[in-house]
Amino acid sequence: MLTKFQAKLFFLVGTFLFSAVFLLLTYDSLKYVYSAPSSKTLSEEVIRGKELWEKNNCMGCHTILGEGAYYAPELTKVYERRGPEWIRVFLKDPQAMYPGERKMVKYDFSDSQISDIIAFLKWNGELDLKGFPPKPEYRSSTQIINADSATVAQPEKFKQICTACHSVAGSGGNVGPALDSVGKKYDIAYLQNWLKDPQKIKPGTAMPKLPLSDSEIKDLSSYLSQLK
Repeated sequence: MLTKFQAKLFFLVGTFLFSAVFLLLTYDSLKYVYSAPSSKTLSEEVIRGKELWEKNNCMGCHTILGEGAYYAPELTKVYERRGPEWIRVFLKDPQAMYPGERKMVKYDFSDSQISDIIAFLKWNGELDLKGFPPKPEYRSSTQIINADSATVAQPEKFKQICTACHSVAGSGGNVGPALDSVGKKYDIAYLQNWLKDPQKIKPGTAMPKLPLSDSEIKDLSSYLSQLK
């Protein structure tokens, strides 16, 4: 049994000791945070993106840096995984990208707000997280089934947006059909009309009308027509 004096001394020494350890660890953590390269890239755009993230309670559905909910996809590396173009198109109208499937609310963000959110997601994705989250193993999305007959390289727009739903050579999404043999089924004229307005060709299709320029439609059609 401790005497009253010993108990008081034990409490005071213990409180002082653990308080000192806590302050030392806090100092060490802050020293690491402010000396990290990420602190130099913390722009006003990133800060505004974080404010939008918090204001709209994105963590109520998504997880980022291991913190948040699990109703919707984890977004720590979404910038690396999807790219800025795909994120921009998705945030403009989530439902249009995945008709009848996605439950994400359309927030009607302005173009500048979407840019801020993309900057925030990019900044998070570039943090040194010591291997978290682990990268999945997958084949290069530029691989083509019939490489000998391929003459048109895979357009950037295909890598940025189309691979979210479609796959080529086993790499990409599985929401839409694989496109390995799409050139056997449709000619280049049909593919161009399809990309301009899928709903006009096939009303009710799950394929959204993407914001593509005429040159992008031409490049994508040329690429897809050679997949045979």
